[in-house]
Amino acid sequence: MLAVPRWFAVFALAAFASAQARLTPETLAQLRRVGELALSPDGRHLLYTVRTPDLAQNRSAAVAWLLPTAAGSAAIELGAGAAPNWRSATAYAVMAGGKLLIRSLQTDEVQELALPAGAGNVAWSPDGANVSFTQAVAVEPPVTAAHPDLPKANARAYDRLLVRHWDTWSDGTYSHLFVQPVAGGAPRDLMAGERVHTPLPPFGGGEQIAWSPDGQELCYTARRVPYPEASTDSSLWAVPAAGGPARNLTPGMPGYDQDPSYSPDGRWIAFGSMARPGFEADKLRLMLHERATGKNVELLPDFDASAHELRWTADGKRLFFTVETAGTTQVYTTTIAAPKATPVTSGQHALSGLQVAPDGQTLYALRATMLRPNEVVRIDVASGAITPLSDHNGPVFAGLELPTCEAEWFPATDGKQVHSWILKPPGFDPAKRHPFVLFCQGGPQSMVGQAFSFRWNFHLMAAKGYVVAAVNRRGLPGFGQAWNDQISRDWGGQAMRDLLSVTDAMQARPYVDKRRSAAVGASFGGFSVYWLMGNGGDRFAAMISHCGVFNLESMYLATEELFFVDWDLGGPYWKSPEVAAGYQKHSPHRYVQNWRTPLLVIHGEKDFRVPYDQGLQAFTAAQVQGVPSRLLVFPDEGHWVLQAQNGLLWQREFFGWLERWCGEGKAK
Repeated sequence: MLAVPRWFAVFALAAFASAQARLTPETLAQLRRVGELALSPDGRHLLYTVRTPDLAQNRSAAVAWLLPTAAGSAAIELGAGAAPNWRSATAYAVMAGGKLLIRSLQTDEVQELALPAGAGNVAWSPDGANVSFTQAVAVEPPVTAAHPDLPKANARAYDRLLVRHWDTWSDGTYSHLFVQPVAGGAPRDLMAGERVHTPLPPFGGGEQIAWSPDGQELCYTARRVPYPEASTDSSLWAVPAAGGPARNLTPGMPGYDQDPSYSPDGRWIAFGSMARPGFEADKLRLMLHERATGKNVELLPDFDASAHELRWTADGKRLFFTVETAGTTQVYTTTIAAPKATPVTSGQHALSGLQVAPDGQTLYALRATMLRPNEVVRIDVASGAITPLSDHNGPVFAGLELPTCEAEWFPATDGKQVHSWILKPPGFDPAKRHPFVLFCQGGPQSMVGQAFSFRWNFHLMAAKGYVVAAVNRRGLPGFGQAWNDQISRDWGGQAMRDLLSVTDAMQARPYVDKRRSAAVGASFGGFSVYWLMGNGGDRFAAMISHCGVFNLESMYLATEELFFVDWDLGGPYWKSPEVAAGYQKHSPHRYVQNWRTPLLVIHGEKDFRVPYDQGLQAFTAAQVQGVPSRLLVFPDEGHWVLQAQNGLLWQREFFGWLERWCGEGKAK
């Protein structure tokens, strides 16, 4: 039986007075977000959370759900709580009200465990006697501490780089790993005094920390290097749970090493590793660390894809993992004795949150598509069959007329084929001419996959009447590492030609109205929009760039993770005449004299990856030349728009700009 929330009737009736409505920004903003899947050790119960947006309060609230895995079982709403995890097969815990609430499945007993403010990434030792967590620790005093006679002074001072990261200024605190006995006692800081983070900010989470099966040590991911802004050299570190020196398990491996996972017998630690230093988008190799010998070996050296979410079977003989492939994310498996990457699933979806049942024959995961957000599913390993187990947004989608989404391949200028997702509006009529949106992906190396975004939502674009081409241009994973690598130091090259090849092919179709075409994108996608503004001719009637890179030279000096620009752009623009020539050739600001297309520039003031002056420069260039343009700034957002009301405003402005220049009245 599918888990259907009890609020569905009221919500569905309020949102849809009539059947076969279309998705709107307001409906999108109210969809439930299913996540944080956790399987009990005996495989009999699943925990997960459902986040419900509250537009009026400008936040979301998480509710924990319990789903028995026995056939025909229904999910049970447990109440407010996030980050669900299992202490044992019969006791689970959630974070609520700043406390860890431990509940028994067999009784009504609730135990509260007080953790320090800001504790996160909670995990239990195998015997349930200890809990680990991470917490920000003040290691470096602020400059104001040296001037106690100036209590109202507000300043920051730095003597080295990485002064800010993504959306946060460095404040002298570092995320450390702690262990706390459940029976009582103070938490132990296993990284006391160190200027080191675990997990790696800003994207790392609990997957970067693991307990050994005997509960005697923890393995965590950290980057102990002199210049972290210029290095991807993270390592796996093992530390006694009782405290003591940490030892490096991956010495001499200069790329990202991350996400440790102990085999049940304790012999191995599986982990992901990138071989090339400084390249954040290298292939993530599936590695095994043999604890007895300290030897690290690559398990699948001939597999031309990255392995994510490494999960052991209970007998320690097999691993499951997820793989990005051809615009989808699938589950693969391999044995340890006879390594070979074998697909378990197929289909037009993205699978994540992988959980392995004790018998190794059943998996649980979250499944999303471009048309539907995550829901819980069961996967039969032998057949690959996928069975839905939850349907929290089902009542909403039951009243929606859906777009179509199909994969197509287009010829590129170099004779290769470019994969794209083509979405068409609900009730698509091929006899009519429809407005067209080219979606330019960011990253640069981030696959356009079957996922459901609450910002760049292809379902919503199609519901608004647009034919959408979401292009897996050069420089994206899921199509082999060589395809992924091709974008580095060639930002304005083949990747842009791929976008134009798909655009030209789509605009030649009788159902696409070339005169009502737009190009949109964020980050590197925003760079792509600025590049096409100056190099795309008259193909587009409107452009939207969100947090886009505009001026490569100023970008180098203002961004924070220098390893990214060192790899992808070749280093600072003064490094050599060849590097300087690359900056001049590929920087969009060199082509502003060709700008004619109306441009919407969106940027967050707290975006430190692509600082907001990039957007200001682009807007100024458009305004000075009399190009119709609009600047939308979010003072309290970074590289993404995360707050509920900001997100809805974003959607309204986004589609307002498209309608202004690509609406029906704009056809000439």
